[in-house]
Amino acid sequence: MDDMSDNYINDFHKTIGLNVKRLRKEKKLSQLDLAHRIGHKSVSIISCAEINHKNNHFNIEHLLKIAYVLEVDICEFFREI
Repeated sequence: MDDMSDNYINDFHKTIGLNVKRLRKEKKLSQLDLAHRIGHKSVSIISCAEINHKNNHFNIEHLLKIAYVLEVDICEFFREI
């Protein structure tokens, strides 16, 4: 794991965020709607993680809940765009 760069990991988080955004839009859900459906009162978790703002990203619990709400396999978040 020593050769796995921070850029590689950061790019992976960006891919996940972009996939969540794409799938959310396909399901015609706003960021606020998705946030509420996964148990958050604020849109910030969704908005920041979708663009990896200030290195914010989704954790596995977020992804499981989002996959459930969007009715997609969690693997969809890890696909290259």
